[in-house]
Amino acid sequence: MNYNVPILSIVFMAISALAGIAIPVILFVIFRKKYKADIKPFFIGCGVFVLFAMILEQVLHIIVLSSDVGEIIKSNAWLFGIYGGLMAGIFEETGRFAAFKTVLKKNNEKDTNSLMYGAGHGGVEACIILLIAMISNIVVSLMLNNQNIDILLTGAVNDAQRQALIINFETLANTPSEHFLMALVERIAAVAIHLSLSVLVWFAAKKGGKSILLYPLAILLHTLANAVSVILANYVSNMWIVEGVLYLITACLVIIAIKVWRNHHISNCEAAENGQGDSTA
Repeated sequence: MNYNVPILSIVFMAISALAGIAIPVILFVIFRKKYKADIKPFFIGCGVFVLFAMILEQVLHIIVLSSDVGEIIKSNAWLFGIYGGLMAGIFEETGRFAAFKTVLKKNNEKDTNSLMYGAGHGGVEACIILLIAMISNIVVSLMLNNQNIDILLTGAVNDAQRQALIINFETLANTPSEHFLMALVERIAAVAIHLSLSVLVWFAAKKGGKSILLYPLAILLHTLANAVSVILANYVSNMWIVEGVLYLITACLVIIAIKVWRNHHISNCEAAENGQGDSTA
């Protein structure tokens, strides 16, 4: 068996991998240098994503999806999309809210810290998905092109694992090169979504009162973005159409975040001018 991965595919993998580093670094520099945001929210955002999305949420998935109910969920694209989107929304937005109410409470005098947090939360996700995944793809692709398939298959302990690896090799070899940029395109939208949702939850945690409704709104919007992407991918073969829909949803979320920012940030400034600044700042 010989599999050859096009050089252009490997180049696009490398571009996506580098973007996985560039996205969080660029956002960090912009929010730090231009908007004078604190450093702490960035790293809290990174930590919250790892804890709530990669550990706590995944534990729940293992429990639910391995059950009889999980089999029903996995057999239906709509149920799977809604379930996955809702769990991501609940865990990640709750993580944001908890962080803003606790470890970042002393940093809430700067509303730009919501963006710095979003850069960390969305940036570390981009780094994990783009950098780690693409480096793995590049290594495997280079080994396949050098006819080292036997070495790659030595890790398979049974026929099922061997077959899974072969399917992965076939995917790398047969996937159109430009599709390896799709993950980058998707991450750009995802980071914009994380920045937007961070703004909503930031003011929900900071202002309280009626503004607390921004927290469940963030969960709902997060669920919508994830669920639509997953469900649509099961019905539309052209993934660029799916990405187009995701960008439309992203644009709507950005507009909502801008309106929330203008309403709450302006009111904060006016209160400060009148000597009524937030007592927790």
